[in-house]
Amino acid sequence: MSAREVLDRVPAGNPRGSWPAEQRAAELTAAGTPATVVMSLDEDAFLVVPEAES
Repeated sequence: MSAREVLDRVPAGNPRGSWPAEQRAAELTAAGTPATVVMSLDEDAFLVVPEAES
């Protein structure tokens, strides 16, 4: 697996679930950096990554 740029990271145990990561991805996309959220089972976290790398 190749390394990828992680723009933000939210623990999977966050009381609000993936919502903070989804919100951050939307903010980045609105600012011109297309981003999406993926789940990392190894890190037990939601990762915000550039859209092209998802």
